[in-house]
Amino acid sequence: MGRAPTFDADAVVRAARDVFWSHGYEDASLPALEAATGLSRSSIYHAFGSKRGLFDAAVASYLADVVRPRLRVLTADPVAPDALARYLRGLRDALTATGSAAAAHGCLLLNASGAPVAHDADVRATIAAYRDELRAGIGRGVDAAHPALPDDERARLAEACTALVVAALLVVRVDPDAAARSLDAALGLAA
Repeated sequence: MGRAPTFDADAVVRAARDVFWSHGYEDASLPALEAATGLSRSSIYHAFGSKRGLFDAAVASYLADVVRPRLRVLTADPVAPDALARYLRGLRDALTATGSAAAAHGCLLLNASGAPVAHDADVRATIAAYRDELRAGIGRGVDAAHPALPDDERARLAEACTALVVAALLVVRVDPDAAARSLDAALGLAA
């Protein structure tokens, strides 16, 4: 029987998440992960099975600690009529805040979608599920803000706002002003 871990698994995963978020899966070297987590390579492999296992844990942490708290305004019951506008303004603030992880690195999952790790079926499924979760939340926000619009118009509006959010999260690393403009456009549509 192996020894019980003597480290805080949540803290290790958060530290690894920061490495994957800033460097991407492929460029997150094992030495960088060792330095960030304080674990040896053998301890990482023992606890998480592989670098990929650690990445999967980091993605789960990202969804739980970063994505879902921000989406909470759109997943509440009931969703307030101004929830979508609050979500978009909050995201805009996060993406334009100097020094924030979101401003510096965009979205961990969307960044992964353009990297070789996205060729893995499980990673693709996780990214698609994230996009679906984002679209569902935005759809609930559109429904709350515009209940009188026909269903097809609300669906198109939700898709457009989702696309603008995705664009902002992708482009923020290279053009923060363009990211802000995308979110401003979404705010204009949502009004």
